Amino acid sequence: MSKIITFVVACTLVSQTLAQQPAESADALYKKGQEAEKAGDPTAAGTFYQKALRTDPAHANSRFSLGQLKLTSPALAAKGREAKLGSVTIPVFQLEEATLQEALEAFSVIIAKQSKDTVTPNFIIEDPKKLLASQKISMNLKNMPSSAVMKYLMDQSGAKARYDEHAVVISPR
Repeated sequence: MSKIITFVVACTLVSQTLAQQPAESADALYKKGQEAEKAGDPTAAGTFYQKALRTDPAHANSRFSLGQLKLTSPALAAKGREAKLGSVTIPVFQLEEATLQEALEAFSVIIAKQSKDTVTPNFIIEDPKKLLASQKISMNLKNMPSSAVMKYLMDQSGAKARYDEHAVVISPR
Protein backbone atom coordinates (compact mmCIF):
# COMPACT_ATOMS: atom_id res chain seq x y z
CA MET A 1 0.00 0.00 0.00
CA SER A 2 2.80 2.46 0.86
CA LYS A 3 4.42 1.73 -2.54
CA ILE A 4 1.18 2.74 -4.28
CA ILE A 5 0.94 5.96 -2.27
CA THR A 6 4.60 6.76 -3.01
CA PHE A 7 3.99 6.07 -6.72
CA VAL A 8 0.90 8.34 -6.79
CA VAL A 9 2.78 11.16 -5.01
CA ALA A 10 5.71 10.82 -7.40
CA CYS A 11 3.40 10.90 -10.43
CA THR A 12 1.66 13.97 -9.04
CA LEU A 13 4.97 15.79 -8.51
CA VAL A 14 6.20 14.89 -12.00
CA SER A 15 2.94 16.05 -13.61
CA GLN A 16 3.06 19.34 -11.68
CA THR A 17 6.67 19.89 -12.76
CA LEU A 18 5.80 19.18 -16.38
CA ALA A 19 2.79 21.48 -16.17
CA GLN A 20 4.96 24.32 -14.85
CA GLN A 21 7.75 23.87 -17.41
CA PRO A 22 5.96 25.42 -20.42
CA ALA A 23 5.22 28.62 -18.46
CA GLU A 24 8.87 28.86 -17.41
CA SER A 25 9.98 28.11 -20.93
CA ALA A 26 7.55 30.69 -22.34
CA ASP A 27 8.93 33.27 -19.90
CA ALA A 28 12.50 32.47 -20.96
CA LEU A 29 11.56 32.79 -24.64
CA TYR A 30 9.74 36.04 -23.92
CA LYS A 31 12.87 37.43 -22.22
CA LYS A 32 14.97 36.45 -25.25
CA GLY A 33 12.45 38.28 -27.41
CA GLN A 34 12.81 41.38 -25.25
CA GLU A 35 16.61 41.18 -25.55
CA ALA A 36 16.35 40.89 -29.34
CA GLU A 37 14.02 43.88 -29.40
CA LYS A 38 16.50 45.95 -27.37
CA ALA A 39 19.25 44.92 -29.79
CA GLY A 40 17.15 46.25 -32.67
CA ASP A 41 16.34 42.88 -34.25
CA PRO A 42 12.56 42.70 -34.75
CA THR A 43 12.76 39.45 -36.75
CA ALA A 44 14.46 37.54 -33.93
CA ALA A 45 12.17 39.14 -31.35
CA GLY A 46 9.09 38.04 -33.28
CA THR A 47 10.45 34.51 -33.57
CA PHE A 48 10.98 34.29 -29.81
CA TYR A 49 7.51 35.69 -29.05
CA GLN A 50 5.92 33.18 -31.43
CA LYS A 51 7.86 30.31 -29.84
CA ALA A 52 6.71 31.48 -26.42
CA LEU A 53 3.11 31.47 -27.62
CA ARG A 54 3.47 27.97 -29.08
CA THR A 55 4.83 26.86 -25.70
CA ASP A 56 2.10 28.64 -23.76
CA PRO A 57 -0.77 30.02 -25.88
CA ALA A 58 -2.02 32.02 -22.88
CA HIS A 59 1.27 33.92 -22.39
CA ALA A 60 -0.13 37.46 -22.36
CA ASN A 61 3.19 39.34 -22.45
CA SER A 62 4.31 37.51 -25.59
CA ARG A 63 0.96 38.10 -27.28
CA PHE A 64 1.05 41.82 -26.45
CA SER A 65 4.70 42.22 -27.48
CA LEU A 66 4.11 40.43 -30.77
CA GLY A 67 1.25 42.83 -31.52
CA GLN A 68 3.35 45.85 -30.60
CA LEU A 69 6.21 44.53 -32.69
CA LYS A 70 4.00 44.58 -35.78
CA LEU A 71 3.46 48.30 -35.21
CA THR A 72 7.03 49.27 -34.26
CA SER A 73 9.09 46.86 -36.36
CA PRO A 74 10.33 49.35 -39.01
CA ALA A 75 11.44 51.94 -36.44
CA LEU A 76 13.02 49.24 -34.28
CA ALA A 77 14.97 47.85 -37.23
CA ALA A 78 16.18 51.34 -38.16
CA LYS A 79 17.41 51.92 -34.61
CA GLY A 80 19.22 48.59 -34.75
CA ARG A 81 20.96 49.54 -38.00
CA GLU A 82 21.88 52.93 -36.55
CA ALA A 83 23.27 51.32 -33.39
CA LYS A 84 25.30 48.81 -35.40
CA LEU A 85 26.83 51.59 -37.48
CA GLY A 86 27.38 53.76 -34.41
CA SER A 87 29.18 51.06 -32.44
CA VAL A 88 32.38 51.30 -34.49
CA THR A 89 35.14 53.46 -33.00
CA ILE A 90 37.00 55.71 -35.43
CA PRO A 91 40.61 56.32 -34.33
CA VAL A 92 41.25 59.35 -36.59
CA PHE A 93 38.96 61.22 -38.96
CA GLN A 94 40.43 64.28 -40.64
CA LEU A 95 38.87 66.34 -43.40
CA GLU A 96 39.80 69.70 -44.86
CA GLU A 97 37.25 71.43 -47.11
CA ALA A 98 35.76 68.14 -48.32
CA THR A 99 32.38 67.81 -49.96
CA LEU A 100 29.74 65.73 -48.21
CA GLN A 101 30.13 63.02 -50.87
CA GLU A 102 33.89 62.84 -50.27
CA ALA A 103 33.41 62.83 -46.50
CA LEU A 104 30.90 59.98 -46.66
CA GLU A 105 33.13 57.94 -48.95
CA ALA A 106 36.07 58.32 -46.57
CA PHE A 107 33.84 57.61 -43.58
CA SER A 108 32.52 54.45 -45.20
CA VAL A 109 36.03 53.14 -45.90
CA ILE A 110 37.16 53.82 -42.33
CA ILE A 111 34.08 52.14 -40.81
CA ALA A 112 34.56 49.04 -42.97
CA LYS A 113 38.25 48.87 -42.04
CA GLN A 114 37.71 49.43 -38.31
CA SER A 115 34.91 46.86 -38.14
CA LYS A 116 36.91 44.35 -40.20
CA ASP A 117 34.17 44.50 -42.86
CA THR A 118 31.37 43.49 -40.48
CA VAL A 119 29.83 46.95 -40.97
CA THR A 120 29.93 48.34 -44.49
CA PRO A 121 27.65 51.34 -44.76
CA ASN A 122 26.04 52.30 -48.03
CA PHE A 123 25.51 56.06 -48.02
CA ILE A 124 23.13 57.60 -50.56
CA ILE A 125 22.69 61.34 -50.89
CA GLU A 126 19.12 62.29 -51.78
CA ASP A 127 19.44 65.93 -52.79
CA PRO A 128 17.55 66.81 -56.00
CA LYS A 129 18.01 70.57 -55.47
CA LYS A 130 21.77 70.16 -54.84
CA LEU A 131 21.57 71.98 -51.49
CA LEU A 132 24.28 69.77 -49.95
CA ALA A 133 26.70 69.78 -52.89
CA SER A 134 28.23 73.15 -52.02
CA GLN A 135 28.76 72.39 -48.32
CA LYS A 136 32.41 72.04 -47.32
CA ILE A 137 33.33 69.99 -44.29
CA SER A 138 36.46 70.28 -42.15
CA MET A 139 37.07 68.27 -39.00
CA ASN A 140 39.81 66.65 -37.00
CA LEU A 141 38.44 63.95 -34.69
CA LYS A 142 40.23 61.25 -32.72
CA ASN A 143 38.91 58.14 -30.97
CA MET A 144 35.25 58.87 -31.59
CA PRO A 145 32.34 56.47 -31.98
CA SER A 146 31.12 56.55 -35.55
CA SER A 147 27.72 57.76 -34.32
CA ALA A 148 29.39 60.96 -33.09
CA VAL A 149 31.33 61.38 -36.33
CA MET A 150 28.07 60.94 -38.24
CA LYS A 151 26.40 63.60 -36.09
CA TYR A 152 29.26 66.04 -36.78
CA LEU A 153 29.02 65.34 -40.52
CA MET A 154 25.28 65.94 -40.52
CA ASP A 155 25.57 69.11 -38.41
CA GLN A 156 28.31 70.66 -40.55
CA SER A 157 26.56 69.91 -43.82
CA GLY A 158 23.01 70.78 -42.72
CA ALA A 159 21.82 67.27 -43.50
CA LYS A 160 19.89 64.50 -41.79
CA ALA A 161 20.26 60.73 -41.99
CA ARG A 162 17.61 58.02 -42.37
CA TYR A 163 18.64 54.41 -41.74
CA ASP A 164 16.82 52.37 -44.39
CA GLU A 165 17.14 48.63 -44.79
CA HIS A 166 19.93 48.72 -47.40
CA ALA A 167 21.33 52.23 -47.12
CA VAL A 168 21.82 55.29 -44.98
CA VAL A 169 19.96 57.99 -46.89
CA ILE A 170 21.29 61.53 -46.45
CA SER A 171 19.04 64.46 -47.30
CA PRO A 172 18.87 68.20 -46.49
CA ARG A 173 17.14 69.21 -43.27
